[in-house]
Amino acid sequence: MPIVLGSEVRDSITGFTGRVVSRIEYITGCIQYGVAPPVKADGALPSTEYFDAQRLAIIGDPIAQASRPTGGPQRDAPKS
Repeated sequence: MPIVLGSEVRDSITGFTGRVVSRIEYITGCIQYGVAPPVKADGALPSTEYFDAQRLAIIGDPIAQASRPTGGPQRDAPKS
């Protein structure tokens, strides 16, 4: 079962924790999730790390996701 984006997870090997911010599926069938740790006390944003799906345990509910369109500003299709 896919992990919902925004869920809080922990890596079973390293103990790394954070929120799932991306899902990558490779042609080989491997699925990885990008996990972003909390912002540091000094305001620095640590790097997102990537883990195989089977290594992650859900430890917290997902946060609310934005309900706006993504992909940048909306524009009309080019005219020929």
